[in-house]
Amino acid sequence: MLSYNDMLEGAAALKEKLNGFQPEILIILGSGLGRLGDCVKEPSFIPYELIPHMRTSTAPGHAGRFIAGELGGKRVLLMQGRLHVYEGWDAADVVYPVRLARLIGAGSMIVTNAAGAVNTDYRAGELMIINDVIKFNIVNPLIGPNIEELGPRFPDMTHIFDADYMRVFKSVCLEAGERIHEGVYFYCSGPQYETPAEIRAMRILGADAVGMSTVPECIAARHCGMRILGVTLLSNMAAGILDKPLSGEEVIEAGNAASHRLNSYVEEFLRRI
Repeated sequence: MLSYNDMLEGAAALKEKLNGFQPEILIILGSGLGRLGDCVKEPSFIPYELIPHMRTSTAPGHAGRFIAGELGGKRVLLMQGRLHVYEGWDAADVVYPVRLARLIGAGSMIVTNAAGAVNTDYRAGELMIINDVIKFNIVNPLIGPNIEELGPRFPDMTHIFDADYMRVFKSVCLEAGERIHEGVYFYCSGPQYETPAEIRAMRILGADAVGMSTVPECIAARHCGMRILGVTLLSNMAAGILDKPLSGEEVIEAGNAASHRLNSYVEEFLRRI
């Protein structure tokens, strides 16, 4: 398990690589959504393997590097490629970069993902602002000794996502003519896609979308006091809704198709906060 000293070591290395640049906001880019990195002004690139104790992203469509620079008038640190539990990493490994960003001064996080639509009123290609999450598995980055320097033993999760951030991002999307949803994200560890029976159960429980990421990072970010905006690209309809199999290629293609829209909304959101 990563210790607080390990985190301090990684944060010191990242800070050195940034050469005096101090990010305000961490942005985690989901499957097929890495092109936001192309919009960063005067970017610097830091491969994950250069940071002590940092794991490497192996998921398709994830470059595995930090990008630091200016976006929308804010100093940002982008994760171009996230980590997942299904890759074999512990939950503490998955959220390690979130904690590094907080230790070097980032006070906010924008987290994006590509996920399946559970709500049958939604359509593939649309966006959903995450307003809450459901997590029933044991994957939790806070299991083990609490690191008091980061946050309390029992952090409150009543309001994971920042209400002001949600309002601003929704306004940006509506002004652009986007059909935008607000809904609940159901976290599964993967890597297999869910069964039709599981999707029906999730719908009964109040889920609107399902995916294999995001929730561990949000738990860690709330634990250490960060403000969070979560945005889901509904890349496909979840299992059993349409009579066709699911594939990773479909998710990447949907991300690529929506990346220009989402990138412009994120950049405008940053200008307004």
